[in-house]
Amino acid sequence: MNTSIVGKQFDLTEPIKAYIEGAVDALGKYNLDIISVRTVISADEKNGKKGFSVEFAINMAHKNTVVIQQKDKDVYAAIDLAIERAKKVLRRHHDKMNTHKPLEGIDAVLEVTENSEGSDDEIVPMCLDSYKPVEIEDAMNELKASDKQFIVFHDMEDKFRVMYKKTDGRFGLY
Repeated sequence: MNTSIVGKQFDLTEPIKAYIEGAVDALGKYNLDIISVRTVISADEKNGKKGFSVEFAINMAHKNTVVIQQKDKDVYAAIDLAIERAKKVLRRHHDKMNTHKPLEGIDAVLEVTENSEGSDDEIVPMCLDSYKPVEIEDAMNELKASDKQFIVFHDMEDKFRVMYKKTDGRFGLY
């Protein structure tokens, strides 16, 4: 990430530069491919009152440039407020990219079959065996009889258990 810091009508000191660089480095936690950040600090004086204006221009890959301007009497306060606003905007961009969309169909949950007439759909609920308690010996016999490597089941104490075949022919149990 390229960072440039410019002072207009304002002498930049090393502590201010270090403070801005530390604040800009914190923006990298959102993983948004930030290309560059340009910071412009200018001193304003209106009606005999001194103030500072801080502007952040954040260029991101494949997105529009985010520009944030903040004014305050204190330069550090203006930087802090601008960084907080930048974090809010970047967090929104990050959340938009990482939202999970729901599954398109519910066919994985319900089995839908067509009637013989073909006019109406019938929903057939599936019976899941994993919710019934199983003896450990019964689970071992079922695993022996099948070509599965492991089986997941509830035991009689209502704990989830996993039984698996070892390479030496014995069985393991978690």
